Amino acid sequence: MTHINVLDPGASPLDYYGFELRRYREAAGLTQRQLGDVINYTGSLVGQIETARKLPTPEFSERADVALETGGLLSRLVTLVMRSQLPAWFQQVAELQARATEIYSFETHMVHGLLQTRAYARAVLGVLDQANLDDRTAVRLARQSIFERVEPPIYWLVLSEGALYQEIGGAQAMREQLAHLLSFEGNPRANIQILPYSAGAHVGLQGSFDLYRFGSDPSIVYTEGYGSGHPTANPDTVNDCSLRYDHLQAAALSLKESAELIRRVMEDRYGDQLA
Repeated sequence: MTHINVLDPGASPLDYYGFELRRYREAAGLTQRQLGDVINYTGSLVGQIETARKLPTPEFSERADVALETGGLLSRLVTLVMRSQLPAWFQQVAELQARATEIYSFETHMVHGLLQTRAYARAVLGVLDQANLDDRTAVRLARQSIFERVEPPIYWLVLSEGALYQEIGGAQAMREQLAHLLSFEGNPRANIQILPYSAGAHVGLQGSFDLYRFGSDPSIVYTEGYGSGHPTANPDTVNDCSLRYDHLQAAALSLKESAELIRRVMEDRYGDQLA
């Protein structure tokens, strides 16, 4: 007899996901291999997800929802699964990003995680630690699902020009990353401004920060260190960073000029030509 690994659905969101996937599959009278054939995945992968040894992806969840007629349950659960896999100190921040109606980010040296491509994110995450890199990359990218909501947050990024030249992941990864930034051109809810070298001394020299605003709750400022995050709703800090952000936006290039600079760097430095 085949040994069936029994999961405690209350142990974690990942265990709960695996429990529900198995429950729906068995109710449909399908083996792991049969379900895999239907949704174009291996039966082995289905088994690994059911036993909480492998993270499901949004694509897997969508296909399984359709095949098993779950009413979208797995697609709803996968968001919680991904968030639960984030470092403990960052889980609160991911929740803030998911709840915010407006997000204002200033980045000094690399593209913000909410706009990173897979190759770029993989290079960032893999600098010192290659363990479970595929899963950790998927978890980071899953945070970007906030832009797929019926009413996504208004997002504004002021990015230092140096981040366009810091080659992360190689030339091909940078071409893809800069092209991804350009894909938001003309989107009124996702705006990217470049803070040029010519700005000289500016109010963001102390480092990167995020400002989260909500419909009724107080605004929150988030800063990050090595292996730690620091959200605060202190009114003085929020007011100070709000003023700083206003000045950063004023010192940055316009949206049109920013897109032109991104395109120029992509073509000249990374050898790509847009049609």
